[in-house]
Amino acid sequence: MKCFLVDRVLLPADATCVCFKRKGNYQRICMNLTPLQEERTRRLKRRMKVYFDAARPDHQEALRALWYATYPGQELQGLISDQWKEMGWQGRDPSTDFRCWFHIFGELLFFAKTFSTSFQCLLKKQGGKPAAWEYPFAVAGVNITFMIMQMLDLEATKPRTLIRAVFLQMLLENEWSFDLLYCVAFMVMDKQWLERNATYMEFNDVLKSTRAQLERELLMDDVFRIEDMPSYSLLC
Repeated sequence: MKCFLVDRVLLPADATCVCFKRKGNYQRICMNLTPLQEERTRRLKRRMKVYFDAARPDHQEALRALWYATYPGQELQGLISDQWKEMGWQGRDPSTDFRCWFHIFGELLFFAKTFSTSFQCLLKKQGGKPAAWEYPFAVAGVNITFMIMQMLDLEATKPRTLIRAVFLQMLLENEWSFDLLYCVAFMVMDKQWLERNATYMEFNDVLKSTRAQLERELLMDDVFRIEDMPSYSLLC
């Protein structure tokens, strides 16, 4: 077994476990996943490879559920409708914006149901001083999902980054860690957007700084769950 002391983001390719400092002591994380971690990682990967199928009743129902969680009491005229533009989709058919991946709007639905107050606040731009330029809400959610997937290096066979290794420990504690991280990321992105009074042309810069903040918080001494991240307190 090879164990490495690390203080960097990238891990040695042949590492079987790593140790990094937290609270003055070194915490050991094994690269070989437990059966539960493997199962939850497989489930997460499978979830992220499901294509949206407009012919499937369960996919249709999920899309309707997203609408009614976002706009309670407002009737949806159809799965293809100009109404979707109100949510920040670019066209009448939201599936063309989330690149056919079913889980993309699943993250929005989780956010809407789990933290409805925060979700509505972001949707209606009610938090803080309004920006001169507003980002399209739903499309921002799509980009946040892909940013987190890249940050966590989810396609790798085994952890290649310290961030991924730490996240898999969190996934062991809570199967919904990815979804919770998504909600935190959305709040952080919106906060940074408002603080910078950003324009749409600066969206990628804001997304990069959001990722950098998430990475810093995930590696903090007292952070062992998504709920321990300082920015989790932004949710309500």
